Amino acid sequence: MTRMVAVIGGSGFLGTRLCELLRAAGQPFVIVDKRVSESFPDECVVADVRDADALERALPSDAVWINLAAEHRDDVTPRSLYHDVNVEGARNICRAAAVKDVRSIVFTSSVACYGNAPAGTGEDGAIAPFNDYGRTKFLAEEVFREWQGESPATRSLAIVRPTVIFGERNRGNVYNLLRQIASGRFVMVGAGRNVKSMAYVGNVAAFLAFLAGEERGNVLVNYVDEPSIDMNTLVGIARQELAKPAETRLRLPVWLGMALGRLADVAAAVSGRKLPVSAVRVRKFVSDSHFAAGYSRLGFQPPFTMLDALRRTVRFEFASGNVEGEVFYTE
Repeated sequence: MTRMVAVIGGSGFLGTRLCELLRAAGQPFVIVDKRVSESFPDECVVADVRDADALERALPSDAVWINLAAEHRDDVTPRSLYHDVNVEGARNICRAAAVKDVRSIVFTSSVACYGNAPAGTGEDGAIAPFNDYGRTKFLAEEVFREWQGESPATRSLAIVRPTVIFGERNRGNVYNLLRQIASGRFVMVGAGRNVKSMAYVGNVAAFLAFLAGEERGNVLVNYVDEPSIDMNTLVGIARQELAKPAETRLRLPVWLGMALGRLADVAAAVSGRKLPVSAVRVRKFVSDSHFAAGYSRLGFQPPFTMLDALRRTVRFEFASGNVEGEVFYTE
């Protein structure tokens, strides 16, 4: 692939990793984001997806567009931002694509579209989001599908629904879990047998680069790194890498963990501070989130195994003792 790649929302965690891959491959790219990329300032054009005119001016024609822009944190305020960025932003992108006769878009959605789905849910799973993020991500998918459906013979759309993405320099829920283990303050809520699907940033970035070079018409695919593992296994891998005792000694029943999460919500509301603990985050921790992915049918093979990905992340963040450069707060 030699065409320009426009990475919308490319200044963030996943976008930065994707652009590193594109640069290494000699692939021309431009980042369009509401803030300048620290890693690629010379390749960045500032534009907000909510500003249709600025977005149209910033985005190139004769290019593949990858949309990573989203409001996704649990604590977004006002809540209308989910719709403004995720849905109306998608409309603005599609309007610009129609004006510039862009033929190929890759959109990162989310498995949050499925809500609390049965284990092993694949791309044909029922859409039942339980939060504004999942709801607006699916609405954005519909916007992109409408764009592709206007000219199905000439327009290519790939929709990727990743599960929770982790990796080096990310300050999301997986990092917070690993940090608690590294510090010795980790408390298991529940029995730890709930299964978690996760996705390593290096693999997701490689998959997006793969899709940008393929125009397959209309593609919908989950992204999950296999094997999905339960919380006890995840914690055990981290403990082993950190040379910690294998056994998690302090465990709380789910009801108590949820009660503490609700108490933290009240404290956050009263103080106006955003706390690392909340009822939503406890619910996420104790729930199953096991999804199936069909990317192998497309011929893609992840460059990293799940075990390698976890070990790389733990070593980088907690064993090296010297994490320099940009970090990304995603949850």
